[in-house]
Amino acid sequence: MQLYTIGVNHTTAPIEIRENVAFSLDNMREALSDLTVSNAAEAAILSTCNRTEIYVQSADAAPVINWLADYHKLDLNHIQPYTYTLANQEAVKHAFRVASGLDSMVLGEPQILGQFKQSVKLAQEAGTLGTNLHKLFQRTFEVAKEVRTNTDIGGSSISMAAAAVKLAQRIFGNLSEQNVLFIGAGEMITLCANHFAAQKPKNMTVANRTKERGSELAEKIHAEAILLNDLPERFAEFDIIITSTASQLPIVGLGMVERAIKARKHRPMFMVDLAVPRDIEAEVAQLDDVFLYAVDDLAQVVTDGIGNRQEAAMTAETIVTARVETFMQWLQKRGSVPTIKALRDQAETMRTAELDKALKLIQKGENPEKTLEMLSIALTKKFLHAPSHALNQSHGDEHERLAQFLRHIYQIKN
Repeated sequence: MQLYTIGVNHTTAPIEIRENVAFSLDNMREALSDLTVSNAAEAAILSTCNRTEIYVQSADAAPVINWLADYHKLDLNHIQPYTYTLANQEAVKHAFRVASGLDSMVLGEPQILGQFKQSVKLAQEAGTLGTNLHKLFQRTFEVAKEVRTNTDIGGSSISMAAAAVKLAQRIFGNLSEQNVLFIGAGEMITLCANHFAAQKPKNMTVANRTKERGSELAEKIHAEAILLNDLPERFAEFDIIITSTASQLPIVGLGMVERAIKARKHRPMFMVDLAVPRDIEAEVAQLDDVFLYAVDDLAQVVTDGIGNRQEAAMTAETIVTARVETFMQWLQKRGSVPTIKALRDQAETMRTAELDKALKLIQKGENPEKTLEMLSIALTKKFLHAPSHALNQSHGDEHERLAQFLRHIYQIKN
């Protein structure tokens, strides 16, 4: 069994691929259970707008990649060119880097750590974490905390939310006369809402599948709350639309936007789709008077201020490398446990067998001192029989290596 990370991310796959292999929170437990039936002993899945990664303890990575394609009803050849497979030390290093924000589109962004923790919690609830992955993720979060505490990796970071505001300002200038619509009420939308609220737009509205959760966010930013079902008749009101939901199908279709543009007499609409899979149909980008940005389009904006973070990243990489080595030492020791147990069990079987013989001799009246001496001689012979026999049966270089090994094991100085 080995540790593997199998996945796609923003550096290896375009959004058209990432959205096809994404997992929603609603189906994560089901997916994990299905994955561990015959493909992995332990598993966790991290799925965000920028990556889908499967962390497993498994004999082989190939069945996991096949499972990923089968689960999403995709041709394996369609996704395999975009996937990466990391084993053991590289898998551990990758987990540490991801949680520390070193592998993010926004270098040092903090949201990934919360998303990672949520994924691990779901795996725990699904019962698919064993000793090795549990320890890996425990160490992963410790490393991420150490990186945040001892470096300025998050300093001067331009988040996706801040990037959306900057883009909107490029189109509209001051946002005080714009009506803003937020679709969804999760963590990313909340971050965006807070950034836009600071610009004091004319009006803000939160559209969500359930009115209750949408109202919670709306109350915090002094906005109106509506249902997703209200969007078709209200969509034309909004100048700026920010969306990030867990929907597996588009919420904003081409027809809805075309009707809105016509009603607005071609006044521009600015849209940022932070969801994977996408909430807004890709064809909307072809419309005149619509400025549509997906996650990958924000990459250039979020590179602002990257200089200081790159210096911090060098320090962070040093921390990660050191902690990877420590974890691999633990993992190696963990791998020796079955052998050590078997060795101890075998020795215990020999000991109890010889002890039983000695007790029977004493009960028959044999001299205790002589019996104890016979016991010690018998145990010594049995314990040394296997290594002595192996050494006597070996030849040439193998004999020399085995002799040196036994001298090391038994600490023979001569």
